[in-house]
Amino acid sequence: MKGVMIQGTASDVGKSFIVTALCRILANEGVKVAPFKSQNMSNNSYVTRDGKEIGRAQGIQAEAARIEPTVWMNPLLLKPRSDTHSEVVYLGKAIETLSGRGYRDNFYEKGIAVIKKSLHKLQEEFDVVVIEGAGSPVEINLKDRELVNMRVAELADVPVVLVADIDRGGVFASIVGTLDLLEPKERQRVAGVIINKFRGDITLFEDGVLWLEEKTGVPVLGVLPFVEDHMIDGEDSLSIISQFSRSNKGTLDIAVIQLPFISNYSDLEPFLYEEDVSIRWVNHASEFGQPDAIILPGTKSTISALENLRDKQLDILIQNHVANGGYVVGICGGYQILGEEIIDEAGSDNGIPKAMVKGLGYIPAITTFYKEKETNRVTGKYHIGTGLPINQQVHGYEIHLGKTVFSRKGCSFLTLANGEAEGYFANDGQIIGTYLHHLFHNDEWRNEWLNMIRKRKGLPNQAACYISEYKDKRFDLVAAQLKSHLKWDLLKNIINKRSSK
Repeated sequence: MKGVMIQGTASDVGKSFIVTALCRILANEGVKVAPFKSQNMSNNSYVTRDGKEIGRAQGIQAEAARIEPTVWMNPLLLKPRSDTHSEVVYLGKAIETLSGRGYRDNFYEKGIAVIKKSLHKLQEEFDVVVIEGAGSPVEINLKDRELVNMRVAELADVPVVLVADIDRGGVFASIVGTLDLLEPKERQRVAGVIINKFRGDITLFEDGVLWLEEKTGVPVLGVLPFVEDHMIDGEDSLSIISQFSRSNKGTLDIAVIQLPFISNYSDLEPFLYEEDVSIRWVNHASEFGQPDAIILPGTKSTISALENLRDKQLDILIQNHVANGGYVVGICGGYQILGEEIIDEAGSDNGIPKAMVKGLGYIPAITTFYKEKETNRVTGKYHIGTGLPINQQVHGYEIHLGKTVFSRKGCSFLTLANGEAEGYFANDGQIIGTYLHHLFHNDEWRNEWLNMIRKRKGLPNQAACYISEYKDKRFDLVAAQLKSHLKWDLLKNIINKRSSK
């Protein structure tokens, strides 16, 4: 296979970001390129055109490569639903929930088989495959049955580029230590090192580059700057801290309840580009403050999230917020929490069949969890009862187990393209519930909702901020910026070197 594998010295060093940039660089040079990650562990997911679920990072990387995402780009997705158990999504479909030990002991051979099949599919269709690893390749306790780092590089027979994050400190030790812990045959695959997230004058690191090359014998392929506002969605929970720490200190205060095992937090990233919006995470009652609006995001375990919310007495603060006219939006699991009751018919949410819990009661609806998950891309328009412009389209995707049914008459939020009503809309938008992930990536809808809040605060309306148009341009800008800091000809030679098989 012609390609390269991007591995890291740790999680959140920028592997996903670099793979995304490489996909756009190669696509801009006319190369038919695809991303690949054998196994993701993330609740941040993406729905393909055929209604299958993959890691969000690979969906974004495919967009950067200007191709349609498929399950072959991420055949295994593990979605944590507790500290010990994860839902296993195999070729885009959830098949079972396993403990870490159960997955490791019983899924390895099946994992190897589907990885081989996926690599073969991509090799048939694309000229180059850019592969992403996970965490570190030298997790000694996991190496004998790992499915995502050096074993995958061996199966694909591609060279490896090691990425280290200088912003977190200890970059020399992380690189040298990682290389020293690799087995000799693994070490031979490492064709280069990239230093990521450098701040300041890069010329001041020239001696560091020389030292690393002399010490390790591995070329440093580039020292990449810390790129602000790159608009490339993060993959794991560590990205929440790094991305949302740069939120504007705007006049509109949006509080996001940080539910356990949050899913698709990328739903919230568009607010980072609204100049008058401050978006922040609330984990404890002491952090609640007096927000203008609250968002309850998705979660992999709705019942556990609801119990956690009550344990922290955040339910009382939300009640006071609504009573004072504050806005609330619930997305997916957050929508279910806002309802009257949740019934776990199949035990698919918390493992206890027939379990019943009371919701917060702001939406007159009952959610029942069944065994089969809904994963669909959807398009809709505002329901006529909302009073919103009914010809304006809204795009998103559904990833949920529960089915939510109104217990008494209420206004739906959307009318989907198939004619079905979706979600809930009340009090001129004060309370909204929906299953649509990606809702706030619809620029006109996001502007409509923010203007509701601005009006309540006595602020003038603002024009829409069209970040969806800007995002594709950012792929090109980031690709050009990174390419200028890479030894691109050397890296391209590494990528184009055909396997010895």
